[in-house]
Amino acid sequence: QVQLVESGGGLVQPGGSLSLSCKASGSFYVINMMKWYRQAPGKQRELVAAITSRDTTDYADSVKGRFTISRDNSKNTGYLQMNDLKSEDTAVYYCNVLVQRDRSSIPDVFWGQGTQVTVSS
Repeated sequence: QVQLVESGGGLVQPGGSLSLSCKASGSFYVINMMKWYRQAPGKQRELVAAITSRDTTDYADSVKGRFTISRDNSKNTGYLQMNDLKSEDTAVYYCNVLVQRDRSSIPDVFWGQGTQVTVSS
């Protein structure tokens, strides 16, 4: 089993910055993909950013140029640096990982518990 612990959410004013982290623990071979999703009240969960094991990244159009996803494989931790935050970025942010338990296994998906990000003056 893989456990994900997220941290870094909070309240910030428009134009401000926050950094989220997602630490994976447990027994596994490799984290193939790390993603950040978010879900605002009354809206569907949406993909914000993704990073592969080779550090290839992808972003939702709404956050390009403002958010940066990264990972530290030595710490099994992923990060989401969020700059120039806007009120529409307010949501619960979830970490999502695709993990192989061993070298030959099919990857499994695991979710973090979510962390609230509120952008308000």
